[in-house]
Amino acid sequence: MIRIKKIFFLVFILFICIDINKVDAEINDSLFMTVGNKPITQSDIVNEIKIILILNNESYSNEKRDKLHELAVKSTVKRTIKEIEIERNNFYRFSEEELEKELARLAGNLFLDVETLKNICASNELDFSIIEKQIKTELYWNSLIFELYKNTLLIDASQIEERLKILQKRKKIEEYLISEIVFKNVQKDKLENEVKEIKNKIKIEGFESVAMNLSISQTASKGGDLGWVNENVISEKYKSKISKTTVGSLSEPILLNEGILIFKVRDKRKIEKKIDLEELKNQMVSSEKTKILNMNSMTHYDNVRRTISINFFDD
Repeated sequence: MIRIKKIFFLVFILFICIDINKVDAEINDSLFMTVGNKPITQSDIVNEIKIILILNNESYSNEKRDKLHELAVKSTVKRTIKEIEIERNNFYRFSEEELEKELARLAGNLFLDVETLKNICASNELDFSIIEKQIKTELYWNSLIFELYKNTLLIDASQIEERLKILQKRKKIEEYLISEIVFKNVQKDKLENEVKEIKNKIKIEGFESVAMNLSISQTASKGGDLGWVNENVISEKYKSKISKTTVGSLSEPILLNEGILIFKVRDKRKIEKKIDLEELKNQMVSSEKTKILNMNSMTHYDNVRRTISINFFDD
């Protein structure tokens, strides 16, 4: 069954990307924009569109052209700004194991293995090393943020101990398949209208598209996908909102220092699991640290973004 899915997907991708390959062949690879001192060409944007289509299992159409172009430009700008900051700090550390895990996750999301994903890219005239380079940039960035802000990772141990005591008595654990969008803060009197506007966009364009286009979270490039998350590693502030949200619906907005958070609950399930308290404690601590680092990442990126000029060039 898996082999059939792979073959079908490969044929599907080959079919849907024919039009964009024609566009690729026709464009003059001129300078499209500069981000700081880094040039971005027309073919860079076309390759970004190909990656978005392949990794999100979407087809290309003229109706999607403007939206895809907008998404490609935004993701390219964000990643290039991160590259500039990584170079400025001369900080290049990442784990090969993490790279392999992330490649496997990308392929797994499409019910593929990494080799099949490589073949799909090759068939669509996309160098797979571009995807690998993008992942490395994110790993470099995450390592840099950890190095810069590791002293802020203060965890309330007593709060975690209290949660462990409660969870120890449970025989079944709830898990949630969730996605997120974090958008910039607005004034209180504009909050209701802003949330309503975001929700309307989601109805029209779909959650994943809006997350990729508007979210300031690290998960934006993945359409906001957080995957299956165990209730034990979700903070009470978030869990109270998620647990009340029905499958397929959006949570109430959660106000954060760095933005406004909305979850989409895609599915729920209960599992029987013997709890290893030490393992669970480590998961909770790791989750809290990740949350703090994500906040610092968004703030740091925003500060760097203000210092970098972006110039677009006419065809």
